[in-house]
Amino acid sequence: MSSFGSVAWSSVGKKVITGLTGFMLIGFVAVHLLGNLTLFIGPHAFNGYAHFLETAVHGWLIYAFEVGLIVIFAFHVVAAVTVAVADKMAARKQGYKYARNAGGRSRKTLASRSMIISGAVLAFFVIAHIFLFKFADHEQTAEGVKNLYKTVVGTFQNSVGFTAFTVVAMVLLGMHLRHGFWSAFQSLGWTNDRWLPILTRAALVISIVLAIGFILLPIWLYLNGDPNAMPGGH
Repeated sequence: MSSFGSVAWSSVGKKVITGLTGFMLIGFVAVHLLGNLTLFIGPHAFNGYAHFLETAVHGWLIYAFEVGLIVIFAFHVVAAVTVAVADKMAARKQGYKYARNAGGRSRKTLASRSMIISGAVLAFFVIAHIFLFKFADHEQTAEGVKNLYKTVVGTFQNSVGFTAFTVVAMVLLGMHLRHGFWSAFQSLGWTNDRWLPILTRAALVISIVLAIGFILLPIWLYLNGDPNAMPGGH
């Protein structure tokens, strides 16, 4: 009898891992966007949100969450890359002559053909994002809380390069989700030809909403600065 590890790391097992971890990462992206949007409520709301995450359960919650996220991300990347590259190269020595939609359950698009590229850029973006916003030197508010709000606003307001990179990365995020959402259902065997068109349309809506949500924030901050220092701000 095959061991659990060999089954889990088989071609089918890696697709299941890719699908499950993909759903987890999509959930994280959606929650992260909601947290980012508290910037428009004001410094107190955004800094309070960040402070809660860093201090909950005496600070252990954020560490447990970060370790879990790293593990999920690592499994997702390794499983996805080996499925896309090693397994397919071994199964088909000759590449496809035409890069097009083969019909049925095949949904060849620019998003599907660029999954590894978009994933690599997003991984680099996450590293840069963490370096800038987690390990940067932060001022303290009058209440003694890390003023992450000022760091985020200042970063985008004063850096056209990072703002542009963020926009490009979020466009690629949308493309990644465009293919990844519905294909995760297929990898887990949770779809068929009847439901697949519905899932692909849902994937398009979800990818557009999340990508635009993340794109609007850096563009707004770069063009307008602190949203709460403007007339009508809090």
